[in-house]
Amino acid sequence: MTTTLDRATQPTVVLRPARLSLTPKTALAGRLDGAWWPHSRDLEAELPALAAALDETWGRITRVSVTPSRWPVVPRTVAVAGHLLHVGWFTEQDPDKLILLSYTVGRWDLLVIPPETEPAAAARLMAAAAIPGSVLAAGVLMANEAAIGRGIRDASRREATWEGEGGACISPFGNPMGRTALPLSGNGWR
Repeated sequence: MTTTLDRATQPTVVLRPARLSLTPKTALAGRLDGAWWPHSRDLEAELPALAAALDETWGRITRVSVTPSRWPVVPRTVAVAGHLLHVGWFTEQDPDKLILLSYTVGRWDLLVIPPETEPAAAARLMAAAAIPGSVLAAGVLMANEAAIGRGIRDASRREATWEGEGGACISPFGNPMGRTALPLSGNGWR
């Protein structure tokens, strides 16, 4: 029995371009080979664009390894440009990392930036992951970004408190004073 498929009735899949930042080719080996910022947490929808972007640079990607805690569904295989990409998962693997395997190049480790990340934070993470020779692991980069995010909020809160309390208007004796306590030209202290 022969089955004929009409391409007009087949759903068209539109691939959004992969958001990648890769380390430049250099002799300095680091812990990461770059970063990937997927658009969603759907591996079946995201992996084809990633593989298509890397196939030209790294050769055919044949296997991917992820941590299931970051992906709601981990399919066994994903159809990618005429071949199947085998997907595996390991709970011991860094949850913020994706491991790619290629017959021609070998192994590549990418930081996975969560899809809901703010663009400025994602840009910082992508730049940090692409530094040649960096010894920072994926989890460390993510923890550092979380600390920076808290630091920014804390700094703005401290500044608001500073401004709300009158800033640096303190007498020479350490007592708070009103804004009129600022030195006046020619008169010294009031």
